[in-house]
Amino acid sequence: MISSKIQLSEDKVKFYQENGFVQIDNVLSPEELEELRQHMDETMNAQGGRGVQTSEAGGAYYKVLNQRVNTWRDHGGMARFVLGERFADMGKQLTGFEGIRLFHDHALLKMPGDSKVTPWHQDRPYWPVEGDKPMVAFSIWVALDDVDENNGCMMFVPKSQKIRNLKGVDLVTPEDIFEQEGAKELDRNTAVICRMKAGSCTFHDGMTFHFAHANSSDKPRRALAIIFMEDGTRFSGAGHIVTDGQGFEPGDLLGGGLLPKLA
Repeated sequence: MISSKIQLSEDKVKFYQENGFVQIDNVLSPEELEELRQHMDETMNAQGGRGVQTSEAGGAYYKVLNQRVNTWRDHGGMARFVLGERFADMGKQLTGFEGIRLFHDHALLKMPGDSKVTPWHQDRPYWPVEGDKPMVAFSIWVALDDVDENNGCMMFVPKSQKIRNLKGVDLVTPEDIFEQEGAKELDRNTAVICRMKAGSCTFHDGMTFHFAHANSSDKPRRALAIIFMEDGTRFSGAGHIVTDGQGFEPGDLLGGGLLPKLA
């Protein structure tokens, strides 16, 4: 397991809590980065398993993201990073939650060629979690390649995590989330571009507006995203590929062996 903890500065914690996102550089050593790259390449080139490939080559969503969900269930090397204490503990410091559970991971490759942007969206509307508290689930996004506007880096709108009750947007047929009632007063021109070196990461709240550029380079842009949730979060009853078939009823606490407590 990746267990060595990283102590975050008070400035990073304050920035996250005020703005709904934060960039943290060098969370992986060069050796860990090479190891994770190898594990992800092996995972994405494997067939079958318990992970879920959300779109195949040639599909419309594949042009936005070549994505595989729950890689940790197929590859022990991926599990070493996803289930390790480091990332979950950093999230605990940023959020102040007493306990952190895994929701799922996903390998996110923006493929070269006919690449599309990931349009502005919030994550929370897609997740089957109950309640209207903005900060209940969040993500870490770890860059496995250097990222900038040319190959799919992320952008975030500061303080947008305070916007609630919006609908999820279609990531394949983009809708303008800024046109939804409740979001029209946000200024997308305040967005922060997060250019990063490989081995660095961002954290963002499930409500924070974010966007990823298309990949105009000649190589896939590789990233590992892990979604965590506050221990004590309850199931909303909505369908989701991670919770479907697990027997949860609306209002149940989310937990168990596939949603383990990590910090």
